[in-house]
Amino acid sequence: MIEHIERLLKSRIGLDAESIGRSVIQRAVRQRMAALEQSALEDYWTTLGGSPREQQALVEAVVVPETWFFRYPESFNALASLAVERLVQLAGSRPLRLISLPCSSGEEPYSIAMTLLDAGLLPAQFHIDALDVSDKVLEQARRGLYGRNSFRGEQLAFRQRHFQQQADGYLLDTRVRDCVSLRTGNLLDPALFAGEAPYDFIFCRNLLIYFDRLTQVRVLEALKRQLQEGGTLFIGPAEASLASQSGLQAIGRQQTFAFRVAPPRPAPAPVPRPSTPPLRQAPLPAPRPSVAVRQRPSPAVQAPVVPASQARDIWQEVAALANAGRSDEARQRCERHLQAQGPSAEGYYWLGLLSDVQGNGEQACAYYRKAIYLDPQHPEALTHLAAHLQAQGDTNAAQRLYRRAQNTEVGKRD
Repeated sequence: MIEHIERLLKSRIGLDAESIGRSVIQRAVRQRMAALEQSALEDYWTTLGGSPREQQALVEAVVVPETWFFRYPESFNALASLAVERLVQLAGSRPLRLISLPCSSGEEPYSIAMTLLDAGLLPAQFHIDALDVSDKVLEQARRGLYGRNSFRGEQLAFRQRHFQQQADGYLLDTRVRDCVSLRTGNLLDPALFAGEAPYDFIFCRNLLIYFDRLTQVRVLEALKRQLQEGGTLFIGPAEASLASQSGLQAIGRQQTFAFRVAPPRPAPAPVPRPSTPPLRQAPLPAPRPSVAVRQRPSPAVQAPVVPASQARDIWQEVAALANAGRSDEARQRCERHLQAQGPSAEGYYWLGLLSDVQGNGEQACAYYRKAIYLDPQHPEALTHLAAHLQAQGDTNAAQRLYRRAQNTEVGKRD
């Protein structure tokens, strides 16, 4: 019966049960059964199938939001300068259009609003939409009252500028809240953007990782269609390879996880036909391998192979810790796995990703290179290293890595 509920969640919000762990769904089902005073799973399934309200309640029990103000601060630093540049390009023809989805309890869209106000923009110069499938978290966002868990890190000067301290938390100023339009919306609804003008900036972070591959492609295509020409899509750190495989290109600013639609490749120039057939040359002898070529470790000294299902559980655990903001714990989990099982491309990739999140780009690149050494076709490591090289100005090397990542994905599909 639980499999039927998993399929319902997948059809409604695109949730891949394996991405969050089936235990999370089972716990949410037990929570809703207790709330309805039902003890039999079959009875709950009957209730669920006939009640859109209960389906929404289950979605809200499963989707536990983990967010805080100015998460990934480099993204907001980039937004401030990109928004000013975009306004200059528009020359007053219209306001900037931005959207945050899913917006959860409002920390992200309100961070966008504070960023633009602090950059000197007037409220009339931009409009922010914020969508989420959960009515419960949207109601929290409308109240604008936040506890200490929504404020993390040491850079909290924005709290003094935009919040009033209350007995039970911090109340966001009306001026900021009025910049954001909150409403219920589901990215899987084909009519979601019907009649909506495209956006200059889209924030859709840490959502795609919960979808299966087909849903990821579907959502990314919808987001690309909804971007203005030259618009920017901000995604989560673990989603960069998905973006590059979907025809998006990193903007070249480290730790921003910002992408734009890649320009079309120019058609190859026609090769002129020679007037006379070229002379056939004898094939050159194959070069002898250099003694300096690095060899992979011999199978005889490699660590025991971890079963695929167990390895998948490990990286799901690391992803859950990272997305909850517990980067140090995620790093420790990776390091323990590497110490116990030996070198692993996936382990080094995650250490690189965690280094990126913590702002250590040099260390991140070193880990990505280790991952690529162990697995030359690791698409995520290739993509993240390419973004760093592009930010450093090495465009040719970055493009080579992007092509390798894209070719790897094509090969998997074939």
